[in-house]
Amino acid sequence: MSGTPEQTGSEPNSRDFQVNFEERDGGGRGRGRGRGRGRGRGQGRSLGRGLDQGRGHGCGHECGPHQGLGQTASCSRVSFDHPEPRVADSREPPLCFSLKNCMIGAVIGRGGSKIKDLQSSTNTKVQIINGNPEAEVKIFGSDEMKRKAKAAIDALVKRQERYNSESRVHNLASKSTVESAASQSPVDNAASQSQPGKKLSTSDTVKKVRPMIDWDHIRAVTIEWEQRKWADLPAIKKDLYIESKETSLMSSVEVEKWRKDNFSIICDDLRKGDKRPIPNPVCKFEDAFSQYLELVENLTKAGFKKPTPIQSQAWPIILQGIDLIGVAQTGTGKTLSYLMPGFIHLVSQPTTREKRNGPGMLILTPTRELALQVKVECSKYSYKNLKSVCVYGGGNRKEQIKNVAKGVDIIIATPGRLNDLQMHNFVNLRTITYLVIDEADKMLDLGFEPQIMKILSDVRPDRQTIMTSATWPDTVRRLSQSYLKDPMIVYVGTLDLVAVNTVKQHVIVTKEEEKRAHFEKFLNNMAPEDKAIVFVSRKLIADDISSDLGIQGVPVQLLHGNREQEEREQALEEFKSGGVKLMIATDLASRGLNVDDITHVFNYDFPRNIEEYVHRVGRTGRAGKSGTSITLITENDSKVADELINILKRTSQSIPEELVIMAEEYKQKIAERR
Repeated sequence: MSGTPEQTGSEPNSRDFQVNFEERDGGGRGRGRGRGRGRGRGQGRSLGRGLDQGRGHGCGHECGPHQGLGQTASCSRVSFDHPEPRVADSREPPLCFSLKNCMIGAVIGRGGSKIKDLQSSTNTKVQIINGNPEAEVKIFGSDEMKRKAKAAIDALVKRQERYNSESRVHNLASKSTVESAASQSPVDNAASQSQPGKKLSTSDTVKKVRPMIDWDHIRAVTIEWEQRKWADLPAIKKDLYIESKETSLMSSVEVEKWRKDNFSIICDDLRKGDKRPIPNPVCKFEDAFSQYLELVENLTKAGFKKPTPIQSQAWPIILQGIDLIGVAQTGTGKTLSYLMPGFIHLVSQPTTREKRNGPGMLILTPTRELALQVKVECSKYSYKNLKSVCVYGGGNRKEQIKNVAKGVDIIIATPGRLNDLQMHNFVNLRTITYLVIDEADKMLDLGFEPQIMKILSDVRPDRQTIMTSATWPDTVRRLSQSYLKDPMIVYVGTLDLVAVNTVKQHVIVTKEEEKRAHFEKFLNNMAPEDKAIVFVSRKLIADDISSDLGIQGVPVQLLHGNREQEEREQALEEFKSGGVKLMIATDLASRGLNVDDITHVFNYDFPRNIEEYVHRVGRTGRAGKSGTSITLITENDSKVADELINILKRTSQSIPEELVIMAEEYKQKIAERR
């Protein structure tokens, strides 16, 4: 057997994996055509660190073209070394075992991603040699690392086999349904009914009818497959609430008065049929967490004296194991309303954290800023050394994968990056028992529903699910019906869209060319202690305003999606610390920007919808403080004028006469078009 391909020192990239070979002379000489640089005669050089690319490979056989990473030519004497780090002790004899050829791709991964990560994490070298009918795997390294790499490969193979088995069930179900329907079809092909020698006419031709699909059978097979999929999961303990004596003694009149005095909290049971009693609100931390004094101490150390309204009503519901929809304005404490019960849920499960073999809590957020903010809260109120990791697009993917592989209890993630890790089997979601969909309205607005559907397909259906939102549009209602089971709903204030009542809202009807003058007037009137965030509609406008202010010597920070993650984090840090008092931002900052001392919000451009206006305004007037918003609106925004007037009315704000005229003119235009 010839030696392994010669190794070069460069690291392969994704483009290097597409290689074509053209055999010549039959004696092993040929020219390799690809995007790599490796060349050689007789014995082929490896591409990067692992692919055999060259003028033949020295076997002396007529070999067909290589079919991809990890697969050799038809010659069984040729092997591939996959990209690997330097091995600590490569002189030790390798650990050898067999592997089905059909499983090679599952071990290698797309573009070699899995095999590279495996080698990097175990400090081993893995060599896969094609054979018939099985491939040979050799692992070089220390004994402990070889065993670790072998266990990782076994896990990848097992996961792929389970996936193949599930796919076969689906295919067989679909096939049997179609065949059954076809056999019952009353119409035969016209040609089969024609007599020999008889000429077919138009009247003799019978149309072929498509077989009817037995949807009931397909549903039954799907339900059966789902039951088998989740049959081996351990039980979940959900009801963990112990009501305090003080809470239980509250009369219905006292409860109603408390809810009315606390921003008119309204609760409802959305379960069809018999309604469950809504738990009484808790007025002190001890009322909810009497058995978990460490949590009470953490909250007290943070400076909190009592629960916020949403927390008071949400905690008793969640601790009973009931799914919850929480609708409240930004800055009302929604994050802690699901985090604290989530901590208790994790440490109270029958399956210990060591045996769980995966995360127990998943928190989905729409933006990386919000994900990072939730991660800060998790660390700040850490309980029983629960480990959390933040997974988001724009961050170091390899580092995030390593952090997940080390073992975590809580994953805070944006849907896009988590779906990426899910599709490449880097994260196990079957162990999730507590799911949070945070800021659901923003999630839908950003178009994340397809990713959410894929993610939840791997999360057990009997989980406990919490959904939070600042607004309650029809899209969020539909989402809650799809992913929550018999939930209760708690909303602070009203289900109608309303801005926070601690903010004084000023609306200025103007023209596009006059916006800059209004903005300069605002800047000139800012006091030294003021801190403002300026919202614009496009990144280009943000760059232009920021550049102009920089030339004038005005300290300013910039936040939008085209900036690198490190730059965005630095901008937020400077703004939070007070290093700069002015932030120019797109709607990226309308959610997850937890800065309590913002005094002004300036809407240079009106947002694309009225919901986003509410979120922008909610960046100020937080934590019991008052704030001011100034909004410029032009003729181009006339379609939202009527909705804006309704928002202003609900919080008793002054309504400009020009805005009322704009709304009436727009209604008249619509009526004329009809």
